[in-house]
Amino acid sequence: MSYCRQEGKDRIIFVTKEDHETPSNAELIAEDPDDPYEEQGLILPNGDINWNCPCLGGMASGPCGSQFKEAFSCFHYSKEEVKGSECIDHFRNMQECMQRYPELYPQEEEKESSSQAESGSVSTAPTEGSAFPPETDSSPAISAPESAVSPDSTSPTDNQTAS
Repeated sequence: MSYCRQEGKDRIIFVTKEDHETPSNAELIAEDPDDPYEEQGLILPNGDINWNCPCLGGMASGPCGSQFKEAFSCFHYSKEEVKGSECIDHFRNMQECMQRYPELYPQEEEKESSSQAESGSVSTAPTEGSAFPPETDSSPAISAPESAVSPDSTSPTDNQTAS
């Protein structure tokens, strides 16, 4: 016996095996390209830029949104042989704006160092004032963990490398 019930915004339909054996008579409605709730992607069917596309990650809004829109529009509509070559000033303006808001637009190096700090990883490169002596040879020494060295092998010397 089939039945339907409503739970909040959801409608739950229970069907029988017999219900599934009969072909569906549902009619599909063609998609409306002007539907504002339909996901359109970055470029709309008419060729315009969809500033609400989630793929832009909110760059079109915020303190540097207008600079982003100018630079992105310039690049998108560029007819130059080297696409976007006339847009350098727009991208420079956008970059300068983003540098004024480092908490909203962190640089790549800042992202990497903050993610390393958060994960607790420590740089293995010796820094000034560290306990490691400076390298005198131009090639770095390679060491292998003790578990990687077989009992019958010898430890690497300056002229050998561990594999």
